[in-house]
Amino acid sequence: MGLEKNNKKSIASIILISVLISFLIGGTSGAFFGYMASEGKLGSWLKKNLLGQETSQESFQNIDTSTIEVEENSATIKAVEKINSAVVSIVGTKDYSKYFQDDNLSPFDYFFYSYPFSIPEGKQQVSGGTGFIISSEGIILTNKHVVSDSETEYSVVLNNGHKYDAEVLAKDPTNDLAFLKIEANDLSVAELGDSSSLEIGQTAIAIGNALGEYRNTVTKGIISGLSREITASSYTGATETLNNTIQTDAAINPGNSGGPLINLAGQVIGVNTAISQEGQLLGFAIPINEAKKDIESIKEKGKIVRPYLGVRYVIINESLKKANNLSVDYGALLVKGSTSDELAVVPGSPADKAGLEENDIILEFAGTKVNEDNTLAELILEKNPEDQIEMKILHDGQEKNLMATLGQWSEE
Repeated sequence: MGLEKNNKKSIASIILISVLISFLIGGTSGAFFGYMASEGKLGSWLKKNLLGQETSQESFQNIDTSTIEVEENSATIKAVEKINSAVVSIVGTKDYSKYFQDDNLSPFDYFFYSYPFSIPEGKQQVSGGTGFIISSEGIILTNKHVVSDSETEYSVVLNNGHKYDAEVLAKDPTNDLAFLKIEANDLSVAELGDSSSLEIGQTAIAIGNALGEYRNTVTKGIISGLSREITASSYTGATETLNNTIQTDAAINPGNSGGPLINLAGQVIGVNTAISQEGQLLGFAIPINEAKKDIESIKEKGKIVRPYLGVRYVIINESLKKANNLSVDYGALLVKGSTSDELAVVPGSPADKAGLEENDIILEFAGTKVNEDNTLAELILEKNPEDQIEMKILHDGQEKNLMATLGQWSEE
């Protein structure tokens, strides 16, 4: 009996010890696996220790990627903060009531409107756009099409909400650029970058008055392409061909026109200008380097003064060569526009005096080959009025050289 009693005590002790050990192992294991799971390391530990697999680099790559994303997000925030106070909204207003006076109404109007119909009273907002400050004394750069209506009055709203009446200083004749002036001082000025150093894939940030309603909206993307040629059209049917534009997938909406496209340093690299209606995330901006001569001229003379040749052209590339059965895949083909006043060669211009004609191809300008990387507009802007320039052209299939003396264009 004593032996049996002792055996029972021993078995009970063993059971108790086993239970205690089980609790200890279970608690430790639970704590260990709980910690590993919370740190995101459980999967890699199981693969290595139970399945015999080495820990993949994926977890380390994720850590690196997260670090990069945090750094880039921080850089984006700083870039926007740097320029935001220099970005302005441009509002166009017009008094429509004068168009609805009784002496302007036709008798037929009474058939189409219930009379008396509601006549607009006072000034109505008719347009919205964006610009950015390039001088602390209130000079603003925007798109020409943002301020194209001579009968519309324009005002500028700063990021702090202050509103000013604006005067249209000048419009560029060959590019979609224009300048406004407001009576203000000590304004924040946008820093200009260098658009010649852009690379496809680098970050691009667009800021603007989206839809003419949401002031200083920020969108982010990349540089999708360079040296793009686009033909922009307005609701009136007017068209304008822009060469050497920057393509970006940063969302650009109506109202963003004239706003800055910036890099991660907060520098302006382009002027947002157009969007494609046929695809998604296809936005285009004028490189800021193409505006720098205008900016310099506005600051020094109060108007745009620039060298002038007097031609309308498209840049030839391989696809244009094939489509038009041309003999070369580079150069500037002189072509007329869609309206009767858009001539390939302006009568009386330096180009006309030099002997250039429609369908001529300018192969070289001042010794530089004309192509998508060296557009004719860029090469002209490098010169000054009264400079004598030699051009190699292709006329009726024959190469020849012409001399032209550049004129001076200035808006009256």
